[in-house]
Amino acid sequence: MDFLKSAVASISKGPAFAYSFGDRVDIDQSIWTLHNGTKREDGSKCSIFSFDINANRSRLPLAKNALRKFKTLRHPGVVKVLDTIETDQLIYVATERITPLNWSTRRKALSEESLKWGLHNVAKTLKFINDEAASVHGNIRASSIFTSESGEWKIAGLDILSSMKEDDAVIFTQGSLMPDIGRYSPPEVVKTGWESVRKNPTHAVDAYNYGILVTEVFNGGFSGSDQVGSTKNIPLDMQNSYKRLTHAAPKMRLSVAHFLEQGTRSGGFFDTPLIQLADGIDNLGLKSDAEKDAFLSELEAVAESDDFPEDFFKVKVLPELLKSVEFGGGGPKSFALVMRIASKLSEDEYDTQITPVIVRLFTSPDRAMRVCLLDNLPLMIDHLSQKIVSDKIFPQMVTGFGDLAPVVREQTVKAVLVVVPKLSDRVVNGELLRHLAKTANDEQPGIRTNTTICLGKIARNLGASSRVKVLSAAFSRALRDPFVHARNAALMALAATADIFPEEDCANKMLPAICPGLVDKEKMIRDQSNRTLNIYLERIRKYSTTLPDTVLPPPETASAGGTRMSTPQPSQQGNQWMGWAISSFTNKLSAATGEIQPNGTGAQTPSDRVTSPPANGISSPPPGLHHTASASAVPKATSNLRTTAMAPVEDFDNDDGGWGNMDDDDPADAWNTEPAATSSTHSSKPSVSYDDGGEPDFEGWLNAQAQAKSASKKPLPKGLAKKTPAARPAPTSRTSTVTSKPSIAAPKTSKPVETKPAPVEDEDEGWGDAWAD
Repeated sequence: MDFLKSAVASISKGPAFAYSFGDRVDIDQSIWTLHNGTKREDGSKCSIFSFDINANRSRLPLAKNALRKFKTLRHPGVVKVLDTIETDQLIYVATERITPLNWSTRRKALSEESLKWGLHNVAKTLKFINDEAASVHGNIRASSIFTSESGEWKIAGLDILSSMKEDDAVIFTQGSLMPDIGRYSPPEVVKTGWESVRKNPTHAVDAYNYGILVTEVFNGGFSGSDQVGSTKNIPLDMQNSYKRLTHAAPKMRLSVAHFLEQGTRSGGFFDTPLIQLADGIDNLGLKSDAEKDAFLSELEAVAESDDFPEDFFKVKVLPELLKSVEFGGGGPKSFALVMRIASKLSEDEYDTQITPVIVRLFTSPDRAMRVCLLDNLPLMIDHLSQKIVSDKIFPQMVTGFGDLAPVVREQTVKAVLVVVPKLSDRVVNGELLRHLAKTANDEQPGIRTNTTICLGKIARNLGASSRVKVLSAAFSRALRDPFVHARNAALMALAATADIFPEEDCANKMLPAICPGLVDKEKMIRDQSNRTLNIYLERIRKYSTTLPDTVLPPPETASAGGTRMSTPQPSQQGNQWMGWAISSFTNKLSAATGEIQPNGTGAQTPSDRVTSPPANGISSPPPGLHHTASASAVPKATSNLRTTAMAPVEDFDNDDGGWGNMDDDDPADAWNTEPAATSSTHSSKPSVSYDDGGEPDFEGWLNAQAQAKSASKKPLPKGLAKKTPAARPAPTSRTSTVTSKPSIAAPKTSKPVETKPAPVEDEDEGWGDAWAD
């Protein structure tokens, strides 16, 4: 902490440093102190090497040499430098975020595949230093190797890195100042000092140190010179080349370049999928379509294995794949790999790297890319906010509902299930339903079937006001679909959504729509219809137990002069069809008063008849009798069944070709197949009595038959006609109670009654003459 305080104080007095110090990272065998850091401008991660001049002045030449080499040596295998600062008291080097390799090798946390990949990276970097740069690193060991955020091994520890073209190179004069350098020095340096480096091949020192590095990473550490050349834990295919790296004679040592060449041969120890992947990803944009396809197939196989570092895929492979998908024509195959790798990203990483690319790709006109996006939508939907889905993804996605390619329309319908939870109620019940109404009428049977399935699964996301109307119309239409799987999907959807429909709709609409499936030509439909029907019947039966036994008023509430009805008891229901359902008069004998009038014709006198109002509801008084107010007050003895108003019955339209006009303002109207009656029509109609469909009652029918019979008979000659007896005058006592002549009312019908009599068969000839006379 004291060092950090002094460092911060020194920075405040010296030139500005654009990076902030974080936690200290423990490293050994180094003259530097390592800290995690962040860039003040954007908060990006970095690492900071710091050297305190006052505390370690004797090694200042090594720190200055490292600072100079960091600035001039640029290679992907060398730790990337972001910024440096040098004062009289300190030296800072800000680099990319790195982690000491020792943290992993000592715990043996890396697989053999990853170790080979790391050694391959170091070998390529050393080849560059020895051959192209004509320099000697002189400090290759595990403590000078770091791993980047992508998992790649990077070389640091440039304290004694020297060019062999320099006569006063630091390695010759200051090489012995490196911490613990004696254990890693080759035999010739141990014997004659660092001046021997001039006399031997440039690669000699680094090849020997590289051999020690191989031992160190495969064994988790290096104990001393007695371990050099030991093949313990070294891969079998690498052992022969490894021994030549650590040969005692400098001129007999295998250079790192030759070691790399032997390893990368076909079947060599560096010929591994991960190494091939790492080499190919850098040149992905330069590959032909065939080469790119082959490479992506290999990459897909590698990504499925658990032996490869995830960080490499996230940091190194993912950005290259995103470039290929968006700009290099990588296509759906590249995007599928992107989604697989992106599933391992954090939310912040996903929002930064993946989300912007997804939004841009949805605007692409490429059908193959659109299908790939829709296929992978379940992998990305949890990482996308509701605002992004509603404002940017869904408006582009709905264009697929009307695409000319059936596969795009079908994948768009399937993707609805994924995006519905992220859409607002207004969008779901408006725009989305209008598009689904169109796909439900699609020419492709598979798309119609999937639309029905989709509606069944999003039923509970629909608005309560339009849910029943939309689903009943959609499922009823699908039940009439000629495609067997579409009908089956409708039946299964009805079974899954049975609790959504009111019980009245279940009985009046759903059951009539389901029943035709019971006699379908396909057994699959018949079986599913039975299962679905049982679900609805069970629900209706359960609901019926909650209904009252009757809604008719009890007999006690009737007026004194009114009719009396007998209500069947539950215990009599088994045999009540054999008895009389309704009695209009009391069944007590004492109630039958008066005498039966002797009338030869069997006709009742006017006072004994029960008046029946005419069809027009107006009774006209007979001649000689005055119409009084009391005469019209005689109640009609009728059954309550005939005074109950009938509600209009909705017609189930089986010939409807669609769910309505798709251009209606109300989205729910697009699913309505039944014409809606206007409110003015119902409100203007008066309440009418029960109409039995236009058929006259029994008494009226007999009267009509008698009148027709009389009309059909030829009139008798004059003098032979029957004399009609004079009507008996009504008693005075009766005229006070009966003041109007009863008339036989025409049967009340909702349809006009034809006056022409129906033909009567011969066997019935004259059987109703007595009723006519």
